[in-house]
Amino acid sequence: QVQLVESGGGLVQAGGSLRLSCAASGRTVNVYAMGWFRQAPGKERKFVAAITWSGGSTYYGDSVKGRFTIFRDIAKNTVYLQMDSLVPEDTAVYYCAAKVTVVPGMTLPSRYSVWGQGTQVTVSS
Repeated sequence: QVQLVESGGGLVQAGGSLRLSCAASGRTVNVYAMGWFRQAPGKERKFVAAITWSGGSTYYGDSVKGRFTIFRDIAKNTVYLQMDSLVPEDTAVYYCAAKVTVVPGMTLPSRYSVWGQGTQVTVSS
């Protein structure tokens, strides 16, 4: 199995930036894509961004397009989420996840089988 560990969360003022990291270990050969999701208290888990591992194709949720960038370092088995122009609505626990199948549904949490522990991002106004 693959294990994921997120880091980089914290408190930042609106308009600021933050970079999240997700380090993968274990069996990563079958990972098709890595994604970022976020969940605020009492809310459903929402898609943020994803990247295919081999090809580097990227996908973004509508609420973060133009502000967030997902990228990967294959040698380090690490995926990053660069978050710029943060707003209070971005406040949530951010999770990285691994998609090991090629079935449709890049934005669906149910398509991802391995999840990290989450890292808190708080954006103050």
